[in-house]
Amino acid sequence: MNWRVPLADIDFGPQEEAAVLEVLRSRWLSMGEVTRQFEKEFAEFVGTKHALAVTNATAALHLACAAVGLGPGDEVIVPSLTFVASANAIRYTGATPVFADIESLGDLNISPSSIESLVTEKTKAILVVHYAGFACDMRTIAEIAQRHDLVVLEDSAHAIGSKLDGRCLGTHGRIGCYSFFSNKNMTTGEGGMLATDDDSLAERLRILRSHGMTSLSWDRHKGHAATYDVVDLGYNYRIDEMRSALGRVQLGRLPAWNKRRRELTTLYRELLSELVPEIQMPFAEIRGTSCYHILPVLLPDRLDRAGFMEAMKAQGIQTSIHYPPVHRFQIYEADWLARAHPLPLTEEASARQVTLPLYGSMSGEQVEWVVRAAEQALREIS
Repeated sequence: MNWRVPLADIDFGPQEEAAVLEVLRSRWLSMGEVTRQFEKEFAEFVGTKHALAVTNATAALHLACAAVGLGPGDEVIVPSLTFVASANAIRYTGATPVFADIESLGDLNISPSSIESLVTEKTKAILVVHYAGFACDMRTIAEIAQRHDLVVLEDSAHAIGSKLDGRCLGTHGRIGCYSFFSNKNMTTGEGGMLATDDDSLAERLRILRSHGMTSLSWDRHKGHAATYDVVDLGYNYRIDEMRSALGRVQLGRLPAWNKRRRELTTLYRELLSELVPEIQMPFAEIRGTSCYHILPVLLPDRLDRAGFMEAMKAQGIQTSIHYPPVHRFQIYEADWLARAHPLPLTEEASARQVTLPLYGSMSGEQVEWVVRAAEQALREIS
């Protein structure tokens, strides 16, 4: 469909084209020097000692869970209001995701009090998700983790460039995981990154990333190694040089795009408050600074959401839902029901939530089109 305003858009130009062409001309396409430079620059950007590029953020989450030793019999507390990959990565290790509620309809992040209520002798970790690029209450979560001797992992797929207490999100826990999927603030099409200050964890992540091998093809190509050993049951989660080249260019442009997203979000809030006050925008008050990854809103209670989204579509405005609650998916629902831990705020938010268009190259005029369309859509279905 030819959208008047798409949900998201990418901004590639001559720099990205030249970077990929340079890789093609180099004739080295797998993980090599370009990837190493990308990792170095990303580590400097987020402020960690180590950054490791991988094929996607799901791979990053899986490696993070594996590297800290999660396995069968372990429980990991995670929000249900997230993309299913957050929970799946836990399951890949044999551990069990235990779903926590959100803080409120104004803050769609995981609730520390809900986390506290779910801790058992089986709990080994907390996997937080910085929803839409807004910081979780990391101070309180860190206190809970310390009190119960738990590992904190960060799903920062939405949060590249967001900060709390002067530190980038993804650097508050043991390992941070980032996404470069096509709709993210910076993109390589597919791709992800791990960040950590822990030397031993970084080394384990490197080993697990590439088949458990002690050296890479690039090392042997450069003459740094002649052979290799396999020391662990690793995976093929390597990134390629083309995507790393795209990532280097996109990373340099990210601060300007995040600034623009903040401006657009402010304009949305002003116009929605003025023209469609029935639609609620969460995160009116935030911790730290946000990269404003997506624009989530809550429709009035009991409004026909499908009808609203169809009315927006008829006006050429693309919308989405972030997210159907993971605990209600068939693969997870039976275990959640057996635990009898209700998630009332998650269920209400997920039933009312709609995502409106937001991207760095969006214009203020397009924001007004979206808000006017929402105003008309509400009139049509109310």
